[in-house]
Amino acid sequence: MNAMQLSKLQSRSESGQSLLEIALVLPLLMLLALGAIDMGRYAYIGILVANAARAGASYGETRPGDSAGIVTATCNDFLNNLGSNPAPSCDGSGSASNNHLQVQSSVSCGCDKGGTVASLYGGACDDVPNSLPTDPIPACQIGGGQWVAMVTVTVSGTFNALFPWPGIPATMNISRSATVRTSP
Repeated sequence: MNAMQLSKLQSRSESGQSLLEIALVLPLLMLLALGAIDMGRYAYIGILVANAARAGASYGETRPGDSAGIVTATCNDFLNNLGSNPAPSCDGSGSASNNHLQVQSSVSCGCDKGGTVASLYGGACDDVPNSLPTDPIPACQIGGGQWVAMVTVTVSGTFNALFPWPGIPATMNISRSATVRTSP
């Protein structure tokens, strides 16, 4: 066997080795790529849900009693930024089921002292008694606080993974809340 034949034989075996290396590494790389895609989708949906909650809270800041308007603002923000097939539904009712966004809003009020709201009032903010010095609003003001109302919007949806992953649920609930202060 001469040097040229030996060189061709080595070249042929090295190309087979490269093919074997690719065959062993490619599934691992594909698994990593698919995992990164699913993680990115989860993060993206989480951001969209959080942004929708902030949009609803922002609307509620100017109209705290308009729960239907808060739901509409929340849903519009979510649906305008998510184009999936089938189209998601969002009406503020039902549970956070497959491809459905659930929206809940509430208004609460309390005494703000130094940036921390304490002594939340349990009833409707419109019905807070304030005629006696011991009533919540006068007591808050006498104590150096400011009576504030807050709108909280909680948005829940589901994330469905593209691929089943061992030890990770195929469907995960994503829930985000946003709270803004408004005048009582």
